[in-house]
Amino acid sequence: MPERTTDEVLLNKAGEGDQAAFLELYDRYREPIFRFAYRLLGSVEIAEDVTHDCFLSLIRKPENYRPDRASLKTYLFAAARNLALKHFRDQGRETAMDEVTQEPQDSPRRGPLRRLLDEELATLVREAVFSLPPLQREALILFEYEGLSLNEVAEIAGTDVGAIKARLYRAREGLRRSLRPYFESNQELNSGREIVTLREA
Repeated sequence: MPERTTDEVLLNKAGEGDQAAFLELYDRYREPIFRFAYRLLGSVEIAEDVTHDCFLSLIRKPENYRPDRASLKTYLFAAARNLALKHFRDQGRETAMDEVTQEPQDSPRRGPLRRLLDEELATLVREAVFSLPPLQREALILFEYEGLSLNEVAEIAGTDVGAIKARLYRAREGLRRSLRPYFESNQELNSGREIVTLREA
C-alpha cells in the first residue's frame, strides 16, 4: 500500500475488513497514542488497554471520526484522553494524573558524575511535572513530549488555543520555579539545561 495513502482511505478499507489497511493505521499511530496514555496513567498495562480500546472503537464505529473536523491523529489522542479520564473517574482519582518521562540516554563519553546528575535531574523533572495541575500537565505532555501543534492540543482538550497557551505558560513557570533551586545549587548542570528546554508556543 503506497505510503501516501490517506488515513481516510485506510480507515474506509479497514472498515470493510481490509486487515492490511488496519495494520498500517495501527503502525502509524500506536506508539504515540500508547506513549501519551502511559504518561497520563503511569501504567503500561492500562496504557495498553487504552490504546487497544482507541483502535477498537475506531474500527467498530468509524462514523465517529469526522475527517472534516480533525485529523485522525488528533481524533485518536482525544479518544485516548477520554478513556484515560474515564479510568480516573472509575478509580475516583480524576485529578491524580501521573506523568512518566523517559530517563535521558547515556552517552559513552559522559562521565559517571554527569550521568548521575542527569538521572537526578530527570527525576526532579518528573516530580515537577507531576506536581502540575492536570490540565497544565496534559497540555505540556501533548505539546512538549508529543510535539503536537497548539491547534491540535486545543482540539484534543476541547478548548481554544488561548487556553492552551495559558496552560503552557503556567506549566513552564511552575517547572522553572520547581527546578531553579537545583540549577542554582549545582554548577555541573549548567551544560545540562537542554533537558528542560521548552519549545516556543
